[in-house]
Amino acid sequence: MDVRSAVEKIIGDRVVDAVSQPGGYSPGTADRVLTANGRRAFVKAASPAQNPDTPDMHRAEARITAALPGYAPTPRLLGCHDDGHWVALVLSDVDGRHPVTPWQAEELDAVLGALERMATALTPSPVAEVPVIADRLADEFAGWRRVVDDPPPELNPWARTHLDQLCSWSDHGLASLTGDTLCHVDVRADNLLVDRAGRVAVVDWPWAARGPAWLDTAMLLLDVRLQGGHDTEALLRRLPLTAAVDPDVVTGLYAGLAGFFTDRARLPPPPGIPTLRAFQHAQAEVLLTWLAERTGS
Repeated sequence: MDVRSAVEKIIGDRVVDAVSQPGGYSPGTADRVLTANGRRAFVKAASPAQNPDTPDMHRAEARITAALPGYAPTPRLLGCHDDGHWVALVLSDVDGRHPVTPWQAEELDAVLGALERMATALTPSPVAEVPVIADRLADEFAGWRRVVDDPPPELNPWARTHLDQLCSWSDHGLASLTGDTLCHVDVRADNLLVDRAGRVAVVDWPWAARGPAWLDTAMLLLDVRLQGGHDTEALLRRLPLTAAVDPDVVTGLYAGLAGFFTDRARLPPPPGIPTLRAFQHAQAEVLLTWLAERTGS
């Protein structure tokens, strides 16, 4: 059975229109589809020809999304086609758009509120077969040690003079990321949809892991910082999920992420994702500036 026929079988009707959706960093197709009887769905599909890792990411997302409770602010999985080559996810369609960036205050408040409700809804984790976040991020948070062993010529000057501290902060951050909330782990504007009523849906779940309830909010604030226009330190201090978190733990999280992005940004781009390394470099630079401010060093 070809992919189109499999998708139509899952939806239960013939697809008559498909509109490709831009954005994101996963190669493959991503389409909002309409059937002959007016039913709508969202379909994403990939094979190893686009990127060798993406089919496994889709398999993980299908498994996780299928287990998400109906009250979570996420699309529902209608079905998955997997022929060993192509993997296609068919999800409920969210009639929304990505938040405007730089972030507008009203939309940012709506998303932050949705993340707070999502953390409550997903604690304890409703999905048993996901890793704990410390295991998920262990290799990523070792990025500074790889940089120490082989520093790139263009290494950020502040990072070059603080490598020992960055390694130590990353280790502390990783050890402190404990909890039993199902975390998305990749929350940013292009993984969020806002509908006309202002309701927020969190999409794309392949990296989910069990961790602290505040993690996704802290991850979103990196995207806010990258886009500019808001005082992210003030947000950390006032938001219910992050206000009580030990500042050293948040510093450790951001240090570990900065090491991951710095280490990965110097690699050749992965197949089908030519813009990823530039995006990782931009995130690293924003985080390093933020860390210098947070630590006063």
